[in-house]
Amino acid sequence: MDTTALSRTELLQVADAVAREKSIEPEEVLEAMEQAISKAGRAKYGAEHDIRAEIDRKTGAVHLKRYREVTDEIENETTQITVKDAQASEPGIEAGQFIIDELPPIDLGRIAAQTAKQVIVQKVREAERQRQFREYKDRVGEVVNGIVKRNEFGNVTIELGRAEAMMRRDESLPRESFRTGDRVRAYIYDVREELRGPQIFVSRSHPQFMAKLFAQEVPEIYDSIIEIKSVARDPGSRAKIAVISHDSSIDPVGACVGMRGSRVQAVVGELQGEKIDIIPWSADTATFVVNALAPAEVTKVVLDEEQGRIEVVVPDEQLSLAIGRRGQNVRLASMLTGWDIDILTEEEESRRRQEEMRQRSQMFIEALDVDDVIAHLLVAEGFVSLEQVAFVPVAELATIEGFDDEVAEELRVRARNHLAELDRKSEERRRELGVSDELAKLPGLGAQIVVKLGESGIKTLDDLGDLASDELTELLGDLADGLSDPDAIIMAARAHWFDDEDVAAPDDSATDAATPEAEAANGATGAENSVA
Repeated sequence: MDTTALSRTELLQVADAVAREKSIEPEEVLEAMEQAISKAGRAKYGAEHDIRAEIDRKTGAVHLKRYREVTDEIENETTQITVKDAQASEPGIEAGQFIIDELPPIDLGRIAAQTAKQVIVQKVREAERQRQFREYKDRVGEVVNGIVKRNEFGNVTIELGRAEAMMRRDESLPRESFRTGDRVRAYIYDVREELRGPQIFVSRSHPQFMAKLFAQEVPEIYDSIIEIKSVARDPGSRAKIAVISHDSSIDPVGACVGMRGSRVQAVVGELQGEKIDIIPWSADTATFVVNALAPAEVTKVVLDEEQGRIEVVVPDEQLSLAIGRRGQNVRLASMLTGWDIDILTEEEESRRRQEEMRQRSQMFIEALDVDDVIAHLLVAEGFVSLEQVAFVPVAELATIEGFDDEVAEELRVRARNHLAELDRKSEERRRELGVSDELAKLPGLGAQIVVKLGESGIKTLDDLGDLASDELTELLGDLADGLSDPDAIIMAARAHWFDDEDVAAPDDSATDAATPEAEAANGATGAENSVA
């Protein structure tokens, strides 16, 4: 590459041609040429020199110049010059400015030309990647069509016209293979800059790929009449999609299925036969979970909002259908609804309920010294603990069939006496275990919890403060349900660690009192007081 071999206008024409071919700005190509010529200039005149090439944007003329900074103190004689020496050639120049010397055009040799070409190619490639990043960074969430360029051990490189995308092996569908030249449709889920340049990542297993395919096949979704609320996929096998219609006259499930299933079959065909359950979404959690478990029938639903779990009771013959092959149906329903789902048969649920009633009745019989009839009545009315009986209003307790105010008050007294006896025994056990008073007085910890901590070796505030919240709840087991906020309790145990930080450092005035003059004054005062 010889800069003198190209006419000035030809240089600009080459820059324009490369820019058009790579879809980048001509200015970026010219800047790459300038850097290449600058590098060749430094190779000829010395790498220590600050040599810069400039290409005139109108005429294409190439100017090679050496820059020397005007400074008061010289640190590098090659790139700097003193103010005095600089003013000898250019009067009035000041520190911080540059002395610029024009250099003759260079005739690049074969090696220098090859080096310059490499610089230009590298810079143009970088500019091309930046153009790709700018173009695709705002296209995350789109479905694109491309042609397979390479397939390396399942990692597929897809050509998207002026850019390339990567589809990793785990982002394609199982048993799906691609050959060079195959057309493929995929979902852009990430565009990010890496060391090797901007990378576009696409997927065919992403849940939103299915949602976008439905949006292409169902005009009502594209027009926002029907909304896809959530999607759950077991890629290549089965999927569930929850939809809702914002127009009461349009059935969301029917619209997505299409005439004779034409719309859903188009999506199934693209996803290699993946079975799709289309489910009506509901704002009522119980209804939504029942819909999500289709085609299984549900007879009862029990929500536990604190734990984020839901128990579903199904007929015995529906159990395998509700769970699905290898748990697929209940797993997809859980992903779709965002709830942990436990499935029980009617027989299991009845047996468990009877066992819970038996245990609670036995607790009331032993603690309150009552017969099984009264205990069963308390359980049937929803009482599950002694605290509820001890502190419930008499009037509420007296509403139970067969109870009056006298019976209700007697039950409250017995419950409170039993709780007090438990607290007394827990206090004795706490002292026996050596649990500190400070830990026992910590708000939020009941007497039984304190004893459990002591039995586990947690006897001081420091011991409790060293625990994480999940360690505390795991250590307490069933008693952890009595903790309102494990994190707050642990932070309260750690509070004394920070007490020393609140103590202010000694004031300078206090130090002044220790000077000889101050000591003398104090001594004189002391003498006067003693005389007095």
